[in-house]
Amino acid sequence: MLAELGYYLLAGAGGEGPATLMDEARRGEQLGFGTAFISERWNVKEASSLAGAACAVTERMQIATAATNHNTRHPLITASWATTLHRLSGGRFTLGIGRGIAPVYAAFGIPAVTTAQLADWAQVMRRLWRGEVIVNHDGPMGSYPVLALDPDFDEDIRLALVAFGPNTLALGGRLFDDVILHTFFTPETLQRSVTTVKNAAERAGRDPDAVRVWSCFATVGDHLPEQLRLKKTVARLATYLQGYGDLLVRTNNWDPAVLQRFRADPVVTSIPGGIDHKATAEQIEHIATLIPDEWLEPSATGPARRCAERIRAEFGYGADAVILHGATPDELEPVVTAYREITDR
Repeated sequence: MLAELGYYLLAGAGGEGPATLMDEARRGEQLGFGTAFISERWNVKEASSLAGAACAVTERMQIATAATNHNTRHPLITASWATTLHRLSGGRFTLGIGRGIAPVYAAFGIPAVTTAQLADWAQVMRRLWRGEVIVNHDGPMGSYPVLALDPDFDEDIRLALVAFGPNTLALGGRLFDDVILHTFFTPETLQRSVTTVKNAAERAGRDPDAVRVWSCFATVGDHLPEQLRLKKTVARLATYLQGYGDLLVRTNNWDPAVLQRFRADPVVTSIPGGIDHKATAEQIEHIATLIPDEWLEPSATGPARRCAERIRAEFGYGADAVILHGATPDELEPVVTAYREITDR
């Protein structure tokens, strides 16, 4: 098993539907991936059911949500399904959460999430898994007269946090086992993020090496058709720019004027939803002219060997592990083969 490598099940908008997840999970385990990640979309990518299916059809690979949200389920429901999957899988489940996208939350009437809420929730999860009965909890995550699962519990379940800004990164170092970074982080941003996580862990009295930081790295080899490559690179980055472009541009120290031109473009404004899901091939080709090569550079592209070498470089920038993002196991097979060859040498 390549414990240092992961991939996403149902990458992107979900491919041909949730039923393909089982084959993708089996195939990823055959290729030797250490972890399969599941992202949640509120359509046919509900995280708990997908994670259960992935755990059921695999035997060695870790299954992780990256991410669901802490505030869209009652904490007892989340703690219970995490424990169920932990035992179902023989300890192979990681519960990963994220802050969520503020405009989406606002549209659905869900309050914005704070760092204090994430921290409070993580501590409550740990206590519930230790079998504690929590009476009159009144903290940032909310007020609850009683929170309890089973006094006989003593579960050691990994917690992961999808982190972007410095406050969330530091929280990951203090309280979480895995920290998952965002796609298209430059090498400088990756180095800075890893330093923030590890320093926070050390200040909290934890072993920094025990907190695993994942680079989420777009991996799109040129063995794939050009239109598909554009969808997995240009269209995916464009979708991020639609949702939280200011944050990504600020984090990478990119030129905000480029983002403004992108947002004002009539093709971009005409697309009713996420570009990676709704745009035509012609629209994506046009959008490619709006995004500088520099913004797409933090990715593994080209021949399989070049992709593998670029993945290896992420460890040099400080990552403990790398998610080969945006492709299915079959699409990643040539890259994984090349990665094994250069790693063995």
